[in-house]
Amino acid sequence: MRVIAAAFLFAAGALAQKIDMQFDQAVDFSQYKTFAIRQARLNSKNPALSGELVRKRIDADIEKFLSAKGLEFAGTGKSDLNIRYTFGAVRKAELEAYPAGWWGTRLVRVPYTEGTLVIDLRDPKTQSLVWRAIAQEEKDNASQVEAKLDNMVKKSFERYPPKK
Repeated sequence: MRVIAAAFLFAAGALAQKIDMQFDQAVDFSQYKTFAIRQARLNSKNPALSGELVRKRIDADIEKFLSAKGLEFAGTGKSDLNIRYTFGAVRKAELEAYPAGWWGTRLVRVPYTEGTLVIDLRDPKTQSLVWRAIAQEEKDNASQVEAKLDNMVKKSFERYPPKK
């Protein structure tokens, strides 16, 4: 019984948030003073993750965390950085293998929902991508992913501006 309990604890611990960040090494990020959110795409079949309220929440989080970094929100006006983001969720399952005594190995199917938020910062003068964050959250269901949206945006911008 302890083996099964430990297996489920391990499987639950495996569901975590992952943040990847990429940036253009040649760009001087100190030149950027203003930003605007130009495009938002929500790609989820689950209504809890694809509505207008989710978009407004992500927009507000981006504005809050970039403003805290010293950038000014330009609204619909001219900006130094254009923000584009995509948020999607998909239901997945992984097979976990555990020792099962005399019977060899026991496979357990562990279902989860993966939410992925990709935030792109583009320079409108050069039309090029200068910074990208990819935040992935794995939870048991869509409402748990939705509850982590603020944290996904916050952790994405923790390493902005990037250190060369």
